[in-house]
Amino acid sequence: MSDNEEDNEISFAVKLLGRVEVLRSDGIQVLAEAVESVKNSDKDSVEKVQKKNKVHLFLSSSGIDILEKKTKYMLYTCPISTVSFCGVLPATPKVFGFVAKHPASDMYHCYLFQSQKFSHTLVSLIGDAFRVGKKEENVRGQRDLIVEALRHKNKVLQRENSELRQRLEEK
Repeated sequence: MSDNEEDNEISFAVKLLGRVEVLRSDGIQVLAEAVESVKNSDKDSVEKVQKKNKVHLFLSSSGIDILEKKTKYMLYTCPISTVSFCGVLPATPKVFGFVAKHPASDMYHCYLFQSQKFSHTLVSLIGDAFRVGKKEENVRGQRDLIVEALRHKNKVLQRENSELRQRLEEK
């Protein structure tokens, strides 16, 4: 586990069990079904990683990046705003995962991992990152509304100002 203050990113070494296309976007049942799909993998719906690849899971308030441990090759990246669920599988506490919407299509994928020690910690951190991301998104949204309201008020005042100038010129 490493923590880097400059970019507010934290990383964990975990085993990637696979990525499964799922129909629903949340719920512990989705995780359980995804684990079953990985165990009984059919190549159409499961991207099973050979020999449980060791990966680095990088987590920040903007997203989750999954990199191969040895090569540092980026396998997957998920903006935190696309994550709809994360949890630890109750029957197997070392297995955890999260569900994210594919940014370019209307599909959801469940990313499954195994960690000897950090499953609950990682799920908690992903949840925290999601909440922070939502807060930042709301603040930006509120700022956008304020800016838009000020622009509108400015236009109204400019129109009123030009009408008053015309009246003044007429007199």
